[in-house]
Amino acid sequence: MQKRYLLAPGPTPIPPEVLGAMALPILHHRAPEFAKLFGSVREELKWLFQTKNDVLVLVSTGTGAMEASVTNILSPGDKALVVNGGKFGERWMKICQAYGVKVEELKVEWGYAVDPARIDAALKNDPSIKAVYIQASETSTGVAHNTRAIAEIVRKHDDTILVVDAITGLGVFDLRTDEWGLDIVIAGSQKALMLPPGLAFMSLSEKAWRLAEKAKNQRFYFNLKKERENQQKNQTAYTAAVSLIVGLKEVLRILKEEGLEKVFSRHRLLADATRKSMLGMGLSLFPKESPSDALTAVNAPEGFDGQAIYKTLREKYGITAAGGQDHLKGKIFRIAHLGYTDTFDVIIAASAVEMVLKGMGYPVKLGSGVGMAQEILMKS
Repeated sequence: MQKRYLLAPGPTPIPPEVLGAMALPILHHRAPEFAKLFGSVREELKWLFQTKNDVLVLVSTGTGAMEASVTNILSPGDKALVVNGGKFGERWMKICQAYGVKVEELKVEWGYAVDPARIDAALKNDPSIKAVYIQASETSTGVAHNTRAIAEIVRKHDDTILVVDAITGLGVFDLRTDEWGLDIVIAGSQKALMLPPGLAFMSLSEKAWRLAEKAKNQRFYFNLKKERENQQKNQTAYTAAVSLIVGLKEVLRILKEEGLEKVFSRHRLLADATRKSMLGMGLSLFPKESPSDALTAVNAPEGFDGQAIYKTLREKYGITAAGGQDHLKGKIFRIAHLGYTDTFDVIIAASAVEMVLKGMGYPVKLGSGVGMAQEILMKS
């Protein structure tokens, strides 16, 4: 028998209380019981997003919400500024281009956060840019962009909105939607929200809705205006993912019981312990600056294959982490610490990496990384 551990940046582990809630007999999505449940969830999502605006719930992964934030906001020929600092920044570009949006790319070397001054300069140089698309946390590199500083720049432009992919950011670190002026914030169910894949979430400011009124891109299923009209009546435009929403109700109860500040501090602690444990083994981290608290990207030691490390973790020790993407394949491996994770998930990850590396011939002293993590976690 081999026990399995899920330490990937999505899907993430699901609390047993949530699994139990989703196992209850299914509700009909037009029944009064569902409307009551959905209304409650909609209000609690505003707490999580730190907004007074509606948070729309879509039956989709996060990419569906990314697409909706292009098709519902922009028209063919409109201009968008896209921060491309990883695989998911690249996805913003591909979605925009698929719908005829003219993209100005702000290319950022993988491992670095974008300098907000570059966004400031781009918007001053071209006032016709209608939307800026960024990641709060770039999952492919383990880097967090300075969302607050970027928002301060974009909010000075009356005709430009900021769209934030917070799929691995929301519920991990502080993102003050209304206070900072984040016009669209996107999240997905399978990350810090501790659910299976299948739900996407979007908050939109009134500034974003005004832009949406002028958008002429084609859309049908991801019609945010139609969804807003229905969801304000505690219904969805099309069939709801009922069991996932039942589970979401339990997730929000768990998060509210912990409290947002404690959620953020927990993630901060786990991230710090994971990073220090890797350094304690003599490894180096891939992010050159601004590491995300959602996951840790680690450079494979020189002469060792990062994919082999990732595969050995899974095949020999039952631990699913993540490898590198694109040109980083074989060069890094990634360990997540978001959502339903705690002290001993970090200890398990650190000890397993030590065992894998020692088995591959890397000169690591067993316990060197684990000890570093223990010291940090015990102090908490």
